[in-house]
Formats: sequence, C-alpha cells, structure tokens
Amino acid sequence: MPDIPNEANPLKPGEIYEDPFFHPCLCLGLDDAGFAWGVSLFDGSYPRQTDLYMSGIRRLTLEEAWEWRMRGPDAIAAIWLAEHPELQLP
Repeated sequence: MPDIPNEANPLKPGEIYEDPFFHPCLCLGLDDAGFAWGVSLFDGSYPRQTDLYMSGIRRLTLEEAWEWRMRGPDAIAAIWLAEHPELQLP
C-alpha cells in the first residue's frame, strides 16, 4: 500500500519520496507553505520541489527507490499509467 505523507504522518528531511515526475528523491527540507525539496536519486537534478498535499507524492522505501533508479522514471510512469488507465489522456 502506498505510504502517502499527510499531516498525521508528514514527510521528514532524510526520507525518500517519489516526486510528480516519478523521480526517487531524497528530501532535504520542508518549507512553511507545505513544499518539500530535495535531490533526485535518479539523475542528481536539484532542486526537486513539490507540494506535499496537492501533488499526490508518496514515501518510498530504499528498495523502491533503487527500483525507480534502475528502471528510470519513464518505465515507472508507464507502469503507473497501466495501473490507472482512467487517468490517461485520450
């Protein structure tokens, strides 16, 4: 089951999350507006900033982050879209 950060179980610096572009990211900080920022563990891009409560991100385990790193964002996005065909554009 996806581990989705929320107010009762917030994302913390040092944790790994999946950003809206399917990059596994190491959270480096949070701001008062509800944004997390970090660095991509896929390609090192920085900063990877996302709204914690509007973008539908989820916390990743180390194993998931490694899988995301090895497969790449495009493959992970394709898997996600196959599991959610109702969200694909016509």
